[in-house]
Amino acid sequence: MNLRIGHGYDIHRTAPNRRMVLGGVHFADCEFGLEGHSDADALTHAICDALLGAAALPDIGHFFPNTDPAYKDIDSQILLQLTVAALRERGFAIVNLDATLIAERPKIAPRLQEMRTILAASASISIDQVGLKATTNEGVDEIGRNLAIAAHAVALIERC
Repeated sequence: MNLRIGHGYDIHRTAPNRRMVLGGVHFADCEFGLEGHSDADALTHAICDALLGAAALPDIGHFFPNTDPAYKDIDSQILLQLTVAALRERGFAIVNLDATLIAERPKIAPRLQEMRTILAASASISIDQVGLKATTNEGVDEIGRNLAIAAHAVALIERC
C-alpha cells in the first residue's frame, strides 16, 4: 500500500453581514460570518489543502484562485468535491480525514455530527473516515477575541 499524508491549515477573519458556514453547515444564529472570496468555510478549505498536500499537488489557492470570479461565493463543498476528483484522476483514494476547528463562537460541538456527514458525502467516503474536533483558543489572540476562525486538517490517502 502506498500511503501519503498531508496537512492543511486555514484561517479567515470574521465579518458582519456574511453567512457563517463551517464544514458545510450554515450557522444561521451566528451574528457574523467569515471573510473570503468563496463561502469562506475555513474547515473545508483546510481539508482540501490536506488532501492536495498528500498528493503533492499545489494548494487550494492554485486550483481555485480568489481572483477567479467563477469561485465568488462558491459553496466550499463543491471545492472539496473537485479536489477529491483531482485526486481520483491521479490514482488516489482517501483513507481518512481528521480536522480540528478553532473558534470561540459559534458553538461547534452540537453540530459536529452534521459536519462529519456533509464532509463525508462531499469527499465520497464514509462518516467513520472523518474525524472532527472543535476547541476554543481560551480568549487568546484574534481567534480568542472572535476576530477569526481557524482549522487544521490531516489527510491520509493511498494510491489505488
